[in-house]
Amino acid sequence: MGETALRSIVKATTWQILGLVVMTLITWAITGSVATGGAIALAGAACGMLTYVLHERVWARIRWGRRPL
Repeated sequence: MGETALRSIVKATTWQILGLVVMTLITWAITGSVATGGAIALAGAACGMLTYVLHERVWARIRWGRRPL
């Protein structure tokens, strides 16, 4: 059973929010700048969300490794 595109998007969004917070804190700790940390984290989150959704949608179409219901 696959999942809907909306479910993939919601999962990607919640995952990226968590990643955004973590990346902001890490980059802030390294650079000392919250603005730089936030900018880098936002760029990473946007790229990460897009690639995650695409990755999930591709794997949703692959039958290999699934057990029949």
